[in-house]
Amino acid sequence: MPNIMLRCALLGHITKSMPCPFVNKQGRVCNSLLGLFSEATLCEGGFFATRRWFCGYAAEQFSDDEYEVDFEGHKASSSVANIDEWKWKLSLLSRSEKDQEIVSRDKRDRRDYEQISNLAKRMGLYSEIYGKVVVASKVPLPNYRPDLDDKRPQREVVIPLGLQRRVEGLLQEHLDRIQLRVGKEGKEASVVKSADQVEEINPDDNPDLFLDGSVMEKVLQRRSLRMRNMQRAWQESPEGRKMLDFRKSLPAFREKDRLLQAIARNQVIVISGETGCGKTTQLPQYVLESEIESGRGAFCSIICTQPRRISAMAVAERVSAERGEPLGETVGYKVRLEGMKGKNTHLLFCTSGILLRRLLSDRNLNGITHVFVDEIHERGMNEDFLLIVLKDLLPRRRDLRLILMSATLNAELFSTYFGGAPTIHIPGFTYPVTAHFLEDVLEITGYKLTSFNQLDDYGQEKLWKTQRQLAPRKKKNQITALVEDVLTKSSFENYSSRVRDSLSCWTPDCIGFNLIEAVLCHICRKERPGAVLVFMTGWEDISCLRDQLKAHPLLGDPNRVLLITCHGSMATSEQKQIFERPPFNVRKIVLATNMAEASITINDIVFVVDCGKAKETTYDALNNTPCLLPTWISQASAKQRRGRAGRVQPGECYHLYPRCVYEAFAEYQLPELLRTPLNSLCLQIKSLQVASIGEFLSAALQPPEPLTVQNAVDFLKMIGALDEKENLTDLGKFLSVLPVDPKLGKMLIMGAIFRCFDPILTIVSALSVRDPFLLPQDKKELAGTAKSRFSAKDYSDHMALVRAYEGWKDAEREGSSYEYCWRNFLSSQTLQAIHSLRKQFSFILKDAGLVEADSSTNNKLSHNQPLVRAIICCGLFPGVASVVHRETSMSFKTMDDGMVLLYANSVNANYQTIPYPWLVFGEKIKVNTVFLRDSTGVSDSILMLFGGALSHGVQVGHLKMLEGYIDFFMDPSLAECYVKLKEELDKLLQKKLQDPSLDIHKEAKYLMLAVQELVSGDQCEGRFVFGRESKKPREPTDGNKFTRDGTNPKSLLQTLLMRAGHSPPKYKTKHLKTNEFRALVEFKGMQFVGKPKKNKQLAEREAAIEALAWLTHTSDDTRDEDDKSPLDVTDNMLKLLGKRRRSKRNPR
Repeated sequence: MPNIMLRCALLGHITKSMPCPFVNKQGRVCNSLLGLFSEATLCEGGFFATRRWFCGYAAEQFSDDEYEVDFEGHKASSSVANIDEWKWKLSLLSRSEKDQEIVSRDKRDRRDYEQISNLAKRMGLYSEIYGKVVVASKVPLPNYRPDLDDKRPQREVVIPLGLQRRVEGLLQEHLDRIQLRVGKEGKEASVVKSADQVEEINPDDNPDLFLDGSVMEKVLQRRSLRMRNMQRAWQESPEGRKMLDFRKSLPAFREKDRLLQAIARNQVIVISGETGCGKTTQLPQYVLESEIESGRGAFCSIICTQPRRISAMAVAERVSAERGEPLGETVGYKVRLEGMKGKNTHLLFCTSGILLRRLLSDRNLNGITHVFVDEIHERGMNEDFLLIVLKDLLPRRRDLRLILMSATLNAELFSTYFGGAPTIHIPGFTYPVTAHFLEDVLEITGYKLTSFNQLDDYGQEKLWKTQRQLAPRKKKNQITALVEDVLTKSSFENYSSRVRDSLSCWTPDCIGFNLIEAVLCHICRKERPGAVLVFMTGWEDISCLRDQLKAHPLLGDPNRVLLITCHGSMATSEQKQIFERPPFNVRKIVLATNMAEASITINDIVFVVDCGKAKETTYDALNNTPCLLPTWISQASAKQRRGRAGRVQPGECYHLYPRCVYEAFAEYQLPELLRTPLNSLCLQIKSLQVASIGEFLSAALQPPEPLTVQNAVDFLKMIGALDEKENLTDLGKFLSVLPVDPKLGKMLIMGAIFRCFDPILTIVSALSVRDPFLLPQDKKELAGTAKSRFSAKDYSDHMALVRAYEGWKDAEREGSSYEYCWRNFLSSQTLQAIHSLRKQFSFILKDAGLVEADSSTNNKLSHNQPLVRAIICCGLFPGVASVVHRETSMSFKTMDDGMVLLYANSVNANYQTIPYPWLVFGEKIKVNTVFLRDSTGVSDSILMLFGGALSHGVQVGHLKMLEGYIDFFMDPSLAECYVKLKEELDKLLQKKLQDPSLDIHKEAKYLMLAVQELVSGDQCEGRFVFGRESKKPREPTDGNKFTRDGTNPKSLLQTLLMRAGHSPPKYKTKHLKTNEFRALVEFKGMQFVGKPKKNKQLAEREAAIEALAWLTHTSDDTRDEDDKSPLDVTDNMLKLLGKRRRSKRNPR
């Protein structure tokens, strides 16, 4: 102790007499002092303690028992001294203006992390543990930090020397030809259509607009007169009077005159109306009828947006029927890939996305007189974006009328946004609905909850999902967190002990298939007639519940129960079945997603069963990852669901959650703009020619987080759609006219440029719709086998899509498409949608000048599968994961998430090994773990040429990508080859985008040949290494290192290989034009080239020296940084070669 006191005194800190930040209240020296001097050494006389002595003395004098226990390998308690040190460090961090975080690799901090985390939280700081690294920060921390990942895979790239020489030769030929063209650039250039001139063909263009103004006026007046006569004739007909009587019975009719007056006097009005009041079907009709009656029908053009395609189609069909006209005349609809409208259509129902596409090409909405935006309470991203654009448009179009319609009473929010626009409320016409919450449901049905009967059965194929419900959760999720907080404060003393016991073991994480079954049995056996609507979270839960109900003796009896599903991808025939009444004495049960809350109305619903949850996609901006998790719905959604039961008579709603939980729900759902990635939206915003994306979105009703916007902007810059000043590039201008995700749009454009258009067109179209591969619950193994057949061991979900579609087209030509789909578990509806999208995309790219009229020209290289993989990589980047092989498994790692998994229905999930070092993927989703959806294996060369920008590392032969997350190490000459080839390829693509008529296969024939040669010839012979540092360039090989003791390098290399169990090396010698010889030595798939020498023997000797030098250098990289002992060349090389022999342990 005196020694320590002396050293503290010398520093100016006397522990007994003055306060010291290194001494605790008991007078003991804190570990913070040890930390300050941990690297210091002591001169004789003792100013500093040596690291080893000081730490040992500290452990002996000041550690508690738990510190010693930790050294024995047992779980330890926290070290008081260590926590004291962290208090001091965190305090300094809080006060520091310069420092942002503390990074520690001390094992004591990992041991004490829980207390350090609590301490940081109390001080308003953030903390996270990454493997062996503890970080405390002033800002929130992501789940994964690649810069702190010691096991981040780094790639050593090897390609055959002959392939490298061929590529270098082709590249040099290309560069030589460029030099020859210099000076000839003054020649007359052909007039081409640039990306600035690309416009989307507007299907709403009216040929009448090209007529002379006075002539046009007369034409429209005559048409208006004809429309008025037809309308009056219908209204006076028996069918018309009957329909009019029904329409007058709706609550909206009582507000008709007031509504029309408000629309005439105000540019914007906000209308709220309860479900069933008639706002969606009647209000646009009132405006149309009023305009027709006043003789202005032909001058009127009304657009009414809907959030979903099914509702746009259903409402249009209903309104046209109420007008006594066929669909597509005065009333029509337009949704993606489908529509019914004509030149006489004056009321168009469409999705919000359709109107947004029109606004991109016609910012003033010329010719449109009224815009109805329905279901604004859902706060979809397109709807919020539409409101920003329309608000900006109104000052320029004073004659335009905007009518906003909501099914909930939050109209004031929208009224305020539009400067105090007037609001009108239409009372609903619904019968009273009795609400039964979980405690009431258990009392009514007599059902008893236990720990096991709440488990949802997902079938044998997803037994893991069923079993996961039993596993204890380490962290609270959104579902359980709300419930635990509420239930502890609630009392159910008015209910029986049986109900209280059931509630005590209620598991909110489960949907409750068995409870739903019990409620449906109760309704079918004891309640009056009427249809039942069951709200579920998504299609997977719907299909599993449907299978369970079909196996029930009562609910599965088709003579007594009609089971129907309702979801977003229903066929038109299925949609009609939902609205039809069932046969007498048959009860209709509809299993639906939340789309049945407001988008559609099923008139005969009397009973509603509400599970209280919905699968909602949220976006974790900090980790740049979308999440798909079940969440509690809002109170507004619960009311909407309940209201569906009172359409035709008094109804009943069974909420499968307690009343106290309902009261804790959020009032409204979080807007989609705040919970989804904004990549596509930001690209659309830039196509409106706004200066700043962030400023534009700040004008939203509820602006998104700045980090979410920045992530989207960074992504668009990374794929080349925006430049550094946030302006649209030539690529970005093309992407903005494609109605598809930007990365898929880029893939489509590159497929056209590289003349492998058809397969890429199919892939992009398939990724834009629902997966065509069906997975029936009872035949999942057969369905998986069918999908695997399409993959043909290509290690690509995307190539499987191509083969499935091409097979369907062949079967369709032979008239056997139905059998083909049935045999291969494919959705004919989805394949038809893919076919329609292909036509749409092809038309747009032809108009842009990127696709030739001749199909054979566009597909000259479609047979080149490596090139198709390269285009897939180009589109899906930066979605890239490393594939590292372990002894008995594979692991996948991405830049944002670290370790990830593949979806079970991916063809790549079925392989034990994947011969590619990288997987590119288009979508990832976090459920509990991050899963990658469709993926394709690619080589090093494909990733380096068609991935992101390459930059040089510190070391010669070291290339970096994705801000240094991906490291490539290779021979310096190969690195220069990659860099130059990518540089020339990027220049060529830029020229093509500026001049779509440019034939790059003629302009840069040898460059294109070099690219094809490299992506086709790379056999993925490299390997992954871990923890390799970027060191200074290696000194030139010193041959004396291996020969100074008289050793023959060739003999040494052969001896080492043989002792490690490998075959002897093979030598190839080439006679050079300089009358010298150059030798190549090959072993284990690697090739090394020596310096030119005067004879073959010396040349082979030089090649062996190069191989030995590489082995020595590699061994040197793996040494401990503290190991200063002389390098034992022989031992290190044998150790390395021994690792290579155990290939299963050596990750590829």
